[in-house]
This record gives sequence, structure tokens and C-alpha cells, in this order.
Amino acid sequence: MDTHSDLDRLGDEIAEMSAHLEAATARLLDRIREFDAREGWNTGFRSCAAWLSWRVGLDLGAARERVRVARSLGTLPRLAEALARGEISYAKVRAVTRVATPETEERLLAVARAGTAEHVERIVRGWRRVDRQAELRETARQSASRALHVYQDDDGTVVVRGRLTPEAGALLLRALDAARAMLYRKPAPGDDAPTMPQQQADALALLAETALHQEIDPGAPGERYQVVVHVDADVLADADHPGQSVLEDGARVSAETSQRLACDAGCVVMRHDADGRIVEIGARTRTIPPALRRALQHRDRGCRFPGCGVRITEGHHIHHWARGGPTTLSNLAMLCRRHHRAVHEEGYQIEREVDGTLTFRRPNGWRIPYVPDVSLLPSDQMDVLRETNIAHGVTITSRTITPGWLGERLDVGWAIDVLHPLAVGSTAGGRFGVLDA
Repeated sequence: MDTHSDLDRLGDEIAEMSAHLEAATARLLDRIREFDAREGWNTGFRSCAAWLSWRVGLDLGAARERVRVARSLGTLPRLAEALARGEISYAKVRAVTRVATPETEERLLAVARAGTAEHVERIVRGWRRVDRQAELRETARQSASRALHVYQDDDGTVVVRGRLTPEAGALLLRALDAARAMLYRKPAPGDDAPTMPQQQADALALLAETALHQEIDPGAPGERYQVVVHVDADVLADADHPGQSVLEDGARVSAETSQRLACDAGCVVMRHDADGRIVEIGARTRTIPPALRRALQHRDRGCRFPGCGVRITEGHHIHHWARGGPTTLSNLAMLCRRHHRAVHEEGYQIEREVDGTLTFRRPNGWRIPYVPDVSLLPSDQMDVLRETNIAHGVTITSRTITPGWLGERLDVGWAIDVLHPLAVGSTAGGRFGVLDA
């Protein structure tokens, strides 16, 4: 037997199988994109990447990359088609989608076809440097153009005209929205209702008055971010019981929301007489004492919901303390805010079994396993994959995925000048000589 011919055939088989895998990866990304868009992951998981990490066993970082690439290919059909035909690898697509736009897709696809994965990575790094430089120039221009002109008109009114940086503008818009909501919770009837510009003017005046009243001091952090909820004890114990569950400003929240907030928060008990007057106020207490919290954090080390593990968490009473549940380690579990809300307000259930393990269930009662069942595969997966690709009209040979590189030296600076539309000396739209000697 000719050893070299045998090795050549083995190499061709590796190349062909790799191209088949890349074509299948394209179909996988199509399905991930659809699953993500339709929020199929929203069954207690905080993102499509978190679901992939749990269901498929991907590292969370790799799962995020899969979702990012899948979303990007939705607007980059030429790259998606090249991957689907096994002509370029996922590694190249992953790199190119960091910078590609519909306008630059064709040029970057030429790069992916011509060069190796290392060439593509180097060109993408150079491309990003040009993008960042352009972005920094635009940021500097926006900062330099910021201005606020305030002057008094002939009739005594004050005219305000200005230009803010994007982040300062976003802050102002949020503040105006909050002030306007405070002033106009109930719209005035008929012709008395102020117009939107008038409401904005009133909101700006409220912001100025509030800032001066507070001596431009946002207040202590603890008070600044405190949320106060007034809830009847009967409602806290039973969400179906009639009674109040309102925020400090009177806005109603669900009884389930109050129960979630009370799971791990400071509580003050106020007793009222028949006329609603306060007759007694108890001392403020924390639901979970510091020592118990430390033990809970040491034991759980993050959110216990399957596939989560987020380290910033809240203590959850499995059997709520308002219904007689004890504040003990065995009755507590750490949940992130997303999954704490899911358990209290979205119908998810959590139980502790006699052996101490936790069981989570969907609202329909289906159990959510910590480790999903492994899918059963046929004995010869490559034959199935090859037949599936052929059924999709994909013809693959041992040369399909091989790049066009012939060993030339890569001149990254010259390549970026040729390819990037914002680079000095760019000849975008011409032929793509990416690799030169």
C-alpha cells in the first residue's frame, strides 16, 4: 500500500468531514436564531445563552458567541450561505461577524475565502482598530459640540437651547420622564390638558427646584435606592386575600411582588386602629440575619436555579415566613433577581426534597432537571450528516473548505487600507487583493 496515498485520502476525508460539520453548524445557527427570536429559552432562563449552556452543555462564553453569531448572520446572508455550503469555517464567521455590516459583508467574505483563520483574525483586529479610531473621533466631535444656551427673551420668559452628548442626553430624558410622570399622573380634562412641550417645561422646572432643594445632593445611597412597600399581613401570607399591596407613592403592585420583596428585606410592622391611624410601630428587622446569610451564601455559592449560578443573589424562603415558614438554612435558597421573580410572580415552583436536594418545576408542573437528558444519536453520525447536507442541496468535497491562500505574506496594514471604507487610501468596491508577497 502506498503510505502517502493512504495519508492523502485520510487528509481528504478529514477536510470533507469538517466541511460537512460547518454546513450543519450553519443550520444549527439558523435554529438558534429562530429559537432566540421566539424566546423559546424563556422558561425560567435569563437568556438564550444561559439555556444553551444548560441544555447543550456549552461553556457560557461559547454559548453567548453562538447566539451573537446567529443573530449577526440574520443580516449577513452571503456569509450565512458560504457557511451553509461548507466553504468557510465557523471560526472565520465568528471573527468576521464582529465587524461585518451589510455594506462590508462582500469584502470580508472575500477575506474569509482567501485566507486562513489566523489571517482573518489579524485583519479583523486591524479593522476594529480603524472602527475604534473613527468612533473616538466621533465621540470627541460630539463632546466638543456640547453646549447649553440660556437667555431671557424680551417678554421675560427664558429660552433654553442646547446640544448634549448622547449619554448626558439620555440622562436628561430619563429625568424629564420621571418628573413629568410625577407631575401628570392624572391628565387634566379637556382643553386644560397641557401639551407635551408644556409638560416638558414643567418637568424641567421641577428638576431644577428639586436639585436646589436637595442642595444638589442625591442623598445617602441607602435611602436613594430604597423601595418601600405597604402590604397587609393577610395579603403577605395569602396572595388571594383581599387587602393592600402598594408602593410608597400609592402605585399598586401584585401580592406576589410584595411576597418576593419581603422574602429578603428589612421589615417594619405597623399596627392600625379601625380608623386607619397608626397605633404602634415595631423595630425594623432583617428577615435573614447576617450570620445565617453568610452560611447560606457559603452553601449555595450563587443562584440555585438550573443552569444559572449568578453570584448576585437574594435569599428565598421556600416556605414563606409570612405563612409560618422558618428562617432556617433548610428553608432558604439563593436565587438571582430574575429567578426570584420567576418563582414568586411567574408560577415557577421550588421544593426541597427529604434528601436536601432542590426540585424546580415550570408553571405547568414539568420538572426542570439540573442536567438534561442526552439525545440519542445514530451509530454513524457522519453518514446521516452527509445525507442531510445532500438533501439540503449542499455539495461538499475535500477542497470545499480549503482557503485560497498559496503561502503569500499577509500585509495587514495594506489589506485594511484596501478593504475598510474609513481607512486612508481605501479603494472599497475594487478587487480584493488581501494577501501579497
